[in-house]
Amino acid sequence: MKTSMTIRTDSNVKQQAQRIFSALGVDMSTAINAFLRQVIYRNGFPFEIRLEVPNRITRETIAESEKMLTHANAKKFSSVEELFEDLNAE
Repeated sequence: MKTSMTIRTDSNVKQQAQRIFSALGVDMSTAINAFLRQVIYRNGFPFEIRLEVPNRITRETIAESEKMLTHANAKKFSSVEELFEDLNAE
């Protein structure tokens, strides 16, 4: 038995996805059905969904970097090129 679904999405998202599906040789319906079958097969999303929260080591490294930047003698650069110019000048 077949059924119909109605979904709402941003028109730009739909157009971009349709272009990609077309390049892959499938239509939107086939792609959505493949996604739904993967949800069933994996008993959840077929990809990782998570918040981008830094782990403990990354948080400590960020804190250390910020502390170093507040040091009175710390140099700040607006680009990698500027950094290398300063390194080569010494």
